[in-house]
Amino acid sequence: MKRSAAIAAVLFACTLLSSCKRQEMAPGPDVWAVVNGHEVARAEVEKYFRSRVNAEAQTPSQEEALSLKLSILDELINNQILLERANKLNLVASDAEVEDKFTESKSPYTEDEFQKKLRDAGLTMDDLKGDLRRQLSIQKLLNREVVAKITITDQDVIDFYQKNRSQFNVPEPQYHIAQIVVTPRPDPAVHNRKNDKATNEIDAQRKVASIEQKLNAGADFSQLAMDYSEDTSSSTGGDLGFHAESSFNQSDPALKKAVLTLRPGEVSRPIPIRSGGYVILKLIAKEAAGQREIADPQVQQSIRDTLRNRKEQLLRVAYLTTARDEAHVVNYLARQVLESAGKLPSGEPPK
Repeated sequence: MKRSAAIAAVLFACTLLSSCKRQEMAPGPDVWAVVNGHEVARAEVEKYFRSRVNAEAQTPSQEEALSLKLSILDELINNQILLERANKLNLVASDAEVEDKFTESKSPYTEDEFQKKLRDAGLTMDDLKGDLRRQLSIQKLLNREVVAKITITDQDVIDFYQKNRSQFNVPEPQYHIAQIVVTPRPDPAVHNRKNDKATNEIDAQRKVASIEQKLNAGADFSQLAMDYSEDTSSSTGGDLGFHAESSFNQSDPALKKAVLTLRPGEVSRPIPIRSGGYVILKLIAKEAAGQREIADPQVQQSIRDTLRNRKEQLLRVAYLTTARDEAHVVNYLARQVLESAGKLPSGEPPK
């Protein structure tokens, strides 16, 4: 009887182990990962893979394609883990928040341009809104769980300055400038908030004169840049940041002259540029050469921003690592790649 009981126990254990193994097996070839019971489909990975591969570039090798798919799958796994946490904390983005972000992302384009971008990326409107909801929800989660917990003390600022004092010794004058660009040749890759582009020289002259008139009437430079500038800097209100005086030696002499003669806060007249079109410059600030002391508010803010960004990056990694440790994740694609020694998973068309 004892022997029979022992045999039965062994058989039960084997059955249990076999059952566990079956549970860990992939639910099917179209499921590439499972996160806390949520299946991540192969089709979803493939969709984002197509959106990230440049159709005009050289076709990626088998290894490159699989590496990118593994990276995308890892992102989707992390996003699912964070989204579940956001849901538990009631931090999922509302429909209104999603619509506001959707409208903002769509605003620089005409309807035809927007639909073409979706088609080129292989995405639908629902895909985009789903992505926006996920991004907004995760950002709300991280703002609460990470960003809100970061503190930078005055002593932190002092310590950083003392260790990096040489970084604040400026060898030559610095100019903080912004621009509004109008060109007679519209670039389809550049957009502004009003989707307003000049189409020829006369149109460009008319447009830049209208912008100048608005500026003279007191309109905000950065808002006009976002609305009308035909340059990638339009998204930041035309802000180009600080530039050393010597950096203007390689630019158009008319542009250099305008920058050097403007006083902080002043805006130039429209300046014809060599490549065609016009630029309006604004000198936001000018800094003389020399050592910046810690009493300078800009120095303090720069240090605080640097320290905050460092801490945020560190805490984000730590938070995600902890969240992933607490989740149950099975990456079936990674298993297939290992088991096949880097070959394509069964049933996947060759690249």
